[in-house]
Amino acid sequence: MGQRPAAKPPARSVGLTRLVVERPRGDNRDTRPQKPNQRSDQNARPRAGTPSARPRRPLVPGLATRQAAVRVISAVLTDHRSLDEALAASDALEARDRGLARLIAGTVIRRQGELESVVGGFLSKPLPRKTGALWPILLSAAAQLLMLETPPHAAISLAVEQCRDDRDARHFDKLANAVLRKVATEGPLRLAALDPVTLNVPPWLWQRWRTTYGEETARAIAMAQLQQAPLDLSVKSDAAGWAERLGGVVLETGTVRLAAAGRIEDLAGFTEGAWWVQDAAAALPARLLGDVAGRAVADLCAAPGGKTAQLAAAGALVTAVDLSDARLARVRENLQRLGLTAEIVAADIANWRPGRQFDAVLLDLPCTATGTIRRNPDILRLKRDRDVAVLAEIQSRLIEATADLVAPRGRMVVCVCSLEPEEGERPVEAFLAAHPAFRRVPVEAGELAGHVDWITPAGDLRTLPSHILPMPAPSLPASATSTVSAAGMDGFYAARLERIA
Repeated sequence: MGQRPAAKPPARSVGLTRLVVERPRGDNRDTRPQKPNQRSDQNARPRAGTPSARPRRPLVPGLATRQAAVRVISAVLTDHRSLDEALAASDALEARDRGLARLIAGTVIRRQGELESVVGGFLSKPLPRKTGALWPILLSAAAQLLMLETPPHAAISLAVEQCRDDRDARHFDKLANAVLRKVATEGPLRLAALDPVTLNVPPWLWQRWRTTYGEETARAIAMAQLQQAPLDLSVKSDAAGWAERLGGVVLETGTVRLAAAGRIEDLAGFTEGAWWVQDAAAALPARLLGDVAGRAVADLCAAPGGKTAQLAAAGALVTAVDLSDARLARVRENLQRLGLTAEIVAADIANWRPGRQFDAVLLDLPCTATGTIRRNPDILRLKRDRDVAVLAEIQSRLIEATADLVAPRGRMVVCVCSLEPEEGERPVEAFLAAHPAFRRVPVEAGELAGHVDWITPAGDLRTLPSHILPMPAPSLPASATSTVSAAGMDGFYAARLERIA
């Protein structure tokens, strides 16, 4: 569970940490000496009313959701599993409850440093090692109190129930109650005094952003990444109509943006295949290929398939290639729902030799995905600085292998959802320096709704999570669109190359 910090928590957060506590009055552990005739052997039959003999209580409404959230928090912060993998174990929950569990867990993972600092400020004196899930329970409840606007009585009582339902945490139910009452009353002021950037963003990543983008832009990126992303959709046709029907807006790039809410499958247009989920920035690289109608296009590292759907909807003859059969199954499902077609190939593109070339190639390189933290907060806790160099080397090999698939006068768009220049920019520059048969085709502002600030000095696309997309005048009442956010898009890099020989 990580190191045990001193009584006052450190300025940095380093995993799921057990802090020290001072046991308040009202401790429910019996510390009185045993009477001479009191049975103390471990095999003694438990008395009625003791925890081991106590009948199981009926499930409290909302408890299963909070328990699922705590399991996910522990899986990510302690076991270093991905958020999606950890959530997969919560399939038994109703869709609404599963969404709430994800929201709670995601908030704790995203804002772990702030939460640990606030909760830790009300603790002293070391806890025993066996405290069960006490610490993630406290963080989960604190997130609900401080960030999710859960009524205090609900967040606190459910956290106490969680403690009582945990064999090792049940001795700390009164402690949890006392600490969380402090969090509810005094926590907001303490939270407001903290720096969310330096507490929540790992030092290695924060230093990288400062070096690459400068202090001001790095801070704006970090603050944007600490917000939950809205729901962006790419539509097959009639974006304005679907935005009105779904209570969203059409961004100037053509993406329909909604407030993130509910099950995607329950939204109008899902079953009939009118749209698919795709971040506004993720929708840009495929457009850089230009008019692809009737042209042979290879979509490499294609899963989960948003770009494949884009290309197929634009009339391209798409071959979608990915290493993972399981991820390609999702691509097939989406294409079937959308009524679109593509050739699906499971292969390692480093060794894939289809025996032909393509008019256009879209290569979405594997990366640390540091541009997608709004949607994937576990990146903050699971990625390490050394991952950047490892992935950059893989990228260079994949670009080299992909070049042979591009026909003469054909185009190749190389893209990554990383903010790190070693992933994307530098491999592309190295490739161009070594391959005079390819040249860069600069991106023009007109292709990006006039956003010159999304174009690098070299002429490539670079979006940042802090970029603001101007919101159009709403066609619906203000109440219908007030929760749709104009801020934020994924951090994406894309370079457009052309084979000239």
